[in-house]
Amino acid sequence: MIKLYTSETPNGWKASITLEEMGLPYEVHQIMLSKGEQKEPWYLKINPNGRIPAIDDDGFTVFESGAIMLYLAEKTGKLMPTDPKGKSLVTQWLMFQIGGLGPMMGQANVFYRYFPEKIPAAIERYQRETRRLLEVLNTRLEDNEYLAGDYSIADIANWCWAHAYAWSGVNIDGLDHLQRWIDLVGARPAVVTGKAVPPPTDLGAQDEKTLEGGKKLLV
Repeated sequence: MIKLYTSETPNGWKASITLEEMGLPYEVHQIMLSKGEQKEPWYLKINPNGRIPAIDDDGFTVFESGAIMLYLAEKTGKLMPTDPKGKSLVTQWLMFQIGGLGPMMGQANVFYRYFPEKIPAAIERYQRETRRLLEVLNTRLEDNEYLAGDYSIADIANWCWAHAYAWSGVNIDGLDHLQRWIDLVGARPAVVTGKAVPPPTDLGAQDEKTLEGGKKLLV
């Protein structure tokens, strides 16, 4: 059985929702970021980068959320087309989240929510870029029900970040196609179940003072 090492963050949800959508049995090992468990030697053997999520599939470990999604898609043949062009399209939108939406929203969260000093220029810069990326998604979804043809890991990856736009201090006024897609994906039973993995007992209990990397700010 697959072992999932995770916490309640967008990147963690990418793994748990993917596992749920694919119907794969897995056991959850919650990593307490506030306690720095992701930096402990035993976990660094699983993920040398000391972040979540990671999986152990019968002794084969995979870290980085996007890599986990690609591995599981290859393993099951689900949520990823088999033809080269279709596969490329899903991969492009997956990389859009990994290289753009996730990092920009993450920085918006840091400067808007966590940083001990308010730096308006930094807040505005990352919120503006987050809004721009959400507009890109909205344009794509104007003529497409999902991002890359059929529902895929690209939708899961982008949804896990995009649906939390308000936490970054960003609005989606006028982005009706994006809102339609957020609601559509968010209503899927596997998404509802996967987003509840693990139960919100770590970051929430810490009053949002811990970053996804697990270190206190400025430590």
